[in-house]
Amino acid sequence: MTAVNRPSVGMRAPIPVTIFTGFLGAGKTTLLNRLLKDADLAGTAVIINEFGEIGLDHLLVERADDSVVELSSGCLCCTIRGDLISTLEDLLRRLDNGRLDHLARVVIETTGLADPAPVLHAVMLHPYLVQRYRLDGVITVIDAINGLDTLDAHEEAVKQAAVADRLVLAKSDLVQDEPRCDALTLLRDRLRVLNPGAILLDAAKGEARAAALTNTGLFDPTTKIPDVARWLNEEAYRDPHLHHRHHDVNRHDARVRAFTLAAERPVPEAALDMFLDLMRSAHGPKLLRVKGIVATVEDPEHPVVLHGVQHVLHPPVKLENWPDDDRRTRLVFITRDLPEGFVRRLFDAFTGTVAPDTPDRKAVENNPLAISGFSGRFD
Repeated sequence: MTAVNRPSVGMRAPIPVTIFTGFLGAGKTTLLNRLLKDADLAGTAVIINEFGEIGLDHLLVERADDSVVELSSGCLCCTIRGDLISTLEDLLRRLDNGRLDHLARVVIETTGLADPAPVLHAVMLHPYLVQRYRLDGVITVIDAINGLDTLDAHEEAVKQAAVADRLVLAKSDLVQDEPRCDALTLLRDRLRVLNPGAILLDAAKGEARAAALTNTGLFDPTTKIPDVARWLNEEAYRDPHLHHRHHDVNRHDARVRAFTLAAERPVPEAALDMFLDLMRSAHGPKLLRVKGIVATVEDPEHPVVLHGVQHVLHPPVKLENWPDDDRRTRLVFITRDLPEGFVRRLFDAFTGTVAPDTPDRKAVENNPLAISGFSGRFD
């Protein structure tokens, strides 16, 4: 595992990228139109699909060329002509050659039927884009009226909710005065079980402001200081009632699990590498999202931050120091069809984090795969 250090102060800071997703008809158009009028999003470029849902025509005041238009708020709106990578590279060229004075943020709107993972991969895998952009967060809009039915019927909607950093309820004001208000409570509870680490905001109550939806990444853009506790939001996974609530086995989200792993002592880098490589190669599609901070045996004073989406791991970042007094290794997982117990046993086996008095300790030392139940195949 080769960790990268943060850019020096003299380098241009990476541009934050926000992924804006939600199922068909969830209310993305209304929310995004309102957000683009917010002063906190000045200097934002919005990338939309040419045949996507977002209708911004009433905000357009000047066409820069065939694919970029300027909005009345000072933001830019780009349609994808070709692939997303080309569009992101074009924005950088405009910035570097002076055709853009300022680019504060990029918002990428996905289609309602899209799995957001490929969009995340486009930035995480590209050797140049990963240096010039940083993934800030995923915003998923949920329709308060049809949200429960949508989660039941469409697996894509479940994945959109599961990978989010912020969940936004839209149209809740249309159901609060009706008998269906109980359904709104059920939807909130269901989203908290599905993705306990995501902050849930209500657009109708004015909670979905730009300031609440942006800067959700590891680093505070003003202080440049990492805020691991806020980013991981690990305490949200400690609710003992989360995993005991009733799950209908026929629901798509019954296949999703959210949990954390922790280790009190530093982890050998080689063991961590093997654990992550095995998880990605054998279970990549089942790893919806992984975030964490790791204390390594080789350099315990400089923790490593990990962020993965399915089989793709963002280049690890080594911090200059621990951001707080909690120096444990902590990993947050959101998985699909991958039991917490299996992941935990595999992690313990590879990293040697099984307690010394555990009966399985000797088995781990002799054969790290024994405790994991690994038999040469993965189901």
